[in-house]
Amino acid sequence: MIRVALFTLLCTLTAPALALTCLPPDVARTYQQVAEAEEAYIVVHARLEFDADALPRTDWQDQAASPPHTLIPARMTGQALTKTGFDLPFDRAITLDAQCFGPWCAGAIPGTSYLAFLQRTQSGYLLALDPCGGMGFADPTPETLRRVETCYSGGRCDPQSP
Repeated sequence: MIRVALFTLLCTLTAPALALTCLPPDVARTYQQVAEAEEAYIVVHARLEFDADALPRTDWQDQAASPPHTLIPARMTGQALTKTGFDLPFDRAITLDAQCFGPWCAGAIPGTSYLAFLQRTQSGYLLALDPCGGMGFADPTPETLRRVETCYSGGRCDPQSP
């Protein structure tokens, strides 16, 4: 019995650890990504509201069953970015695309302030969040907001080194 327990313990210790590796979120890198995209985007600083029960959950017994995209009705209320800053009122229904990469899924908390890069689609606006962050920055700092304003106004927009 002790040998079986020892063998099980050794197998557990030598099993490969699977982890998701992400670049640190960087607003300048995300800004450059959307500026180069074929799709149209707007930048907003707004509160995100949605039903948290609709977020995808990983079934650890069947990790392959995690959906790659879960579309959730949501609302963002705040300001959109213009050449003069975050000064255009924004209050719209959007779609939150909570994405999963295998067993790792995006998370979000209703009522949280986001700096969001919203894709304009034929059916409205889409916020894509993934396990590495995606197109949203929760509770952005004043410095993060200044950096995206600088990028938008044509100033220096260099991503930070990882």
